[in-house]
Amino acid sequence: MSDTLEVTLRKDTGTRAARRLRREGRVPAVLYGHGEKCVDLTTTREAVEAMVRHGSRFVELIGAVKTAAVVRELQWDTFGVEPIHVDFLRVSKSDRVKVKVPIDLKGECPGQRAGGVVNLVLHEIELECTADAIPDHIHAHVGHLEVGHVIKVHDLQLPAGAKALADADDTVVTCLMPAKKGEEAAPAAAEPELIGRKPAEEGEAAAEKS
Repeated sequence: MSDTLEVTLRKDTGTRAARRLRREGRVPAVLYGHGEKCVDLTTTREAVEAMVRHGSRFVELIGAVKTAAVVRELQWDTFGVEPIHVDFLRVSKSDRVKVKVPIDLKGECPGQRAGGVVNLVLHEIELECTADAIPDHIHAHVGHLEVGHVIKVHDLQLPAGAKALADADDTVVTCLMPAKKGEEAAPAAAEPELIGRKPAEEGEAAAEKS
């Protein structure tokens, strides 16, 4: 899925300018790639949040620049609530890019009906695919997953032409019986990460420089 995003040129850079833009409801951004000069941009917070809701990675930038781009990195505030900076990478629709895509579960697991516990081990996967074919999610189909069985990377159904960059034998999903009393408990599912969200401590400093 792709969105159209209107952008304007950003004349002032640095911490103070970025904070002022955010107070005005705008998000600083930068566009780079294809050997061309980096361009400092800004767009509205509402447009970025809509892009996130739609799961868009491939976007059409209009306004100050007109180009297709991939959302290379999206930085969020400390609480993961407000976007604070976007990195756009210039691409053409046929360019092959590397992106991380979230994994979710799909289907009713027979092993779970039999008392097993389903655990999503791998929450996202890095793919190489054309820019216009970036999927919103990769579904791990659990409709045939029995107790004691696993789904591995090579079992995932990827979009045509997409290549998984993870090891083909990496485990994506497990279905295990819960430990009985007195036995060691089965590993709990890891807390899912907020895809594309980085705390300000890691990302904001870099964003402010642009």
